[in-house]
Amino acid sequence: MCESMEDVTQAVLAKNDGLAASLREELARRGVGVVNLLSSPGSGKTELLGRVLALAVQRRVPVAALTADLATENDAQRLARSGAPVKQLLTDGLCHLEARQLSSHVRDWLPEDTAVLFVENVGNLVCPASYDLGESLRIVLMAVTEGEDKPLKYPTAFGSAHLVVLTKTDLAEAAGFDEAAFLAHVQRVNPGVEVVRSCARDGDGVGAVLERVLAARDGAPVHRPPLAPHPHRHVRKDPGLTAGHAS
Repeated sequence: MCESMEDVTQAVLAKNDGLAASLREELARRGVGVVNLLSSPGSGKTELLGRVLALAVQRRVPVAALTADLATENDAQRLARSGAPVKQLLTDGLCHLEARQLSSHVRDWLPEDTAVLFVENVGNLVCPASYDLGESLRIVLMAVTEGEDKPLKYPTAFGSAHLVVLTKTDLAEAAGFDEAAFLAHVQRVNPGVEVVRSCARDGDGVGAVLERVLAARDGAPVHRPPLAPHPHRHVRKDPGLTAGHAS
């Protein structure tokens, strides 16, 4: 009997989940927190991540970033300006990252002292939402220019987020963005999740995002989304690091 497309998809996801679980355990032993950043193209994800990396470097927190795209190394070049180790991962047409891709780069490239690895996923709110990368924190970003109904259109992405970041808030009035409606839609698909407002242009929200990431890495309780890609496991706490990133 021929396998259905659904059976094949489930088999692929099951294999990915097994690899992701192994990777998560390996990185937890090394004390590395992994942040999976999901958004649509043009959300301002790269600019915000660059600001977060620069702030971490300024505070002497050992961070690194992997950025994924179908083509070009433009984002890696932009993120490298932060001073953090950065590597481009080209997917050769694949619209999402999988645990196997991340695993090979982590083992061959990730600096030993890394405390947090930021993974900038391919710009897409559909396929990446279904793939666990072994992350300890999943952040979904959305720009005010995308419209307040996006959480309802992409419930898997928003419903699996440990944290939601609203970007380009300086354009909210010009875009006619209904923030109250957006917040209500987020809570509908992911009750209790925190939403951080940000504007990379003026630095608003950058510190808040970094603090949430470092708190999760240090073992603080993390929101449990209804569509969590995995049972959350805290990374071991390093008291020295906590003292080092204090403002």
